[in-house]
Amino acid sequence: MAFVTVNWLSIVLAAVAAWLFGGVYYSSTSKYWMAAQGKTFENCRAEMAGKSAAQKIAPFIIVFVCEIIIAWALYGVLVHMNAFTLRGGLISAGLIWLGFVMTTMATNNAFAGRKVALTVIDGIAWLGGFLIIGAIVGWMGR
Repeated sequence: MAFVTVNWLSIVLAAVAAWLFGGVYYSSTSKYWMAAQGKTFENCRAEMAGKSAAQKIAPFIIVFVCEIIIAWALYGVLVHMNAFTLRGGLISAGLIWLGFVMTTMATNNAFAGRKVALTVIDGIAWLGGFLIIGAIVGWMGR
């Protein structure tokens, strides 16, 4: 995939949209997400109090960079499949999420002894992000 032929606007817009979705999603599920980790709001507040500003913001930057990589990789899949449509983007994103993301996350969480609820909450977040990325990249095309 030649870098000059990539629709970088679709990739960046898809990453921004997925990042914003994640913020809204985790804000609305934060109580359940913390409970699934066995934490309370007070635990999280105490952890954050000991961190620098850079340490607090780093995860948000990492997520955004990762979403750009996801969008770029999904773009590459759609190039090779010649499937630049909204439908093609959604189907590809959903299959990649199910076949790679959910299976890997479920395996890692099972061995780490994490609650199933955490896998479900995070899995839904990544499904939403992947579908948003797939829809935008597929729809905007080359």
